[in-house]
Amino acid sequence: MARPLDTLTQALLDAASKAGAESADALAVEGSSIEIDVRGGTLERAERSEGVDIGLRVFVGRQSAIVSSSDTRDETLAAMAERAVAMAREAPEDPHAGLADPSQLATQWDSAALEMCDPAAEPSPAELQEDASRAEAAALAVQGVSQVQASSAGYGRREVHLAASNGFSGGYARSSRSVSCVAIAGEGLAMERDYDGDSRTFQSDLRGAEEIGRRAAERALERLNPRKPRTGAWPVLFDERIAASLIGHLMAAANGASVARGASWLRGALGEEVLPSGLSLVEDPHRPRISGSRPFDAEGLPTRQRTLVENGVLTGYTLDLATARKLDMPPTANAARGTSGGPSPSSWNLALTQGDKSREELLAEMGTGLVVTSMIGATINPNTGDYSRGAAGMWVENGVPVYPVSGVTIAGNLRDFLRRMTPANDARPWLSRVVPSLLVEGLTLAGE
Repeated sequence: MARPLDTLTQALLDAASKAGAESADALAVEGSSIEIDVRGGTLERAERSEGVDIGLRVFVGRQSAIVSSSDTRDETLAAMAERAVAMAREAPEDPHAGLADPSQLATQWDSAALEMCDPAAEPSPAELQEDASRAEAAALAVQGVSQVQASSAGYGRREVHLAASNGFSGGYARSSRSVSCVAIAGEGLAMERDYDGDSRTFQSDLRGAEEIGRRAAERALERLNPRKPRTGAWPVLFDERIAASLIGHLMAAANGASVARGASWLRGALGEEVLPSGLSLVEDPHRPRISGSRPFDAEGLPTRQRTLVENGVLTGYTLDLATARKLDMPPTANAARGTSGGPSPSSWNLALTQGDKSREELLAEMGTGLVVTSMIGATINPNTGDYSRGAAGMWVENGVPVYPVSGVTIAGNLRDFLRRMTPANDARPWLSRVVPSLLVEGLTLAGE
């Protein structure tokens, strides 16, 4: 019988202490997943994985090292601890390294209230294959779709437990269920593809497979016979599907690791306007049934709701313990880690203030410009915020989409154009990043 994760992490800590570690933390992750791909109505790929991964981080003074394994035998735990301590003694000192003070640790939480794990039974491979097949059939039933590149369904469940010599011990379980479809329209060199998909914590919340397949097909058809727009400065509406990428660039610049390295265009920007007045960006790791929710972070600190941008003004960075110490700031309980690496800052669930206008109303306001529905590549200068990305979408004239566009490059400066955004009201509330379509005036488009 597999050893419970709490006893496994404690055994790692005991082994580390015996090997000479002054302090340590241990992470254990046990998970299983099923992935099914269907093509041409038949099963193309079926994969199932199960396993336990363990990671141990030890400290000898301000020197530290990390080791990991998937072998949970007692002799392996002892060998891991001895190896980690030996490595730590050879590592350079880091004045900012170390575990949390016991007074900083989470002591009470209610994982059940976050609904991070679906109590429903794990779906069978046959059920997943049926979902993937239904999505593929729905896509192929749309006239003009020539083939389905991939139709997939999956399920995953994992348990996590973290323990440390400062007294912290806690864990939780998480599940996910997904369906996706990639459809191809047209023939030969004129083929275009697009996708749709959904991933939820609870299987009962998942959108229907037929809807996903049909929407993937419709999106592929909308991209047929694309053109290039005229080069110039035009308004750009970032569709809700990809608008979160803009907030992602903002969060990358507000990441404490980047700020501490001096490689961020938001270094020294606390208290400055980074979004339009009236827009706020809120992080809430306690939203039920959302993939980014968690009761504590990877260093045992209690997570909480916080406002990163309030009425357009940057109020904080995303910090783990080490970066907080480097910047002489309080930690924000944003440490993330795997079993083979140390903690690093990461944001949880984010929500941007939505506007009071629909996507269609913003299209009418923009008049002539570009709606971006997909993006490729990225050239972003982390120090200046200069931004350049390839894009595809729909050209709009007089507020009405008139033809598909591809092969266009969008350029601007993030620090400049993020302050000129106008949000729609179409964000999907079940996503980890709730960001509506965003209209930005005066971006440079490189087309014909």
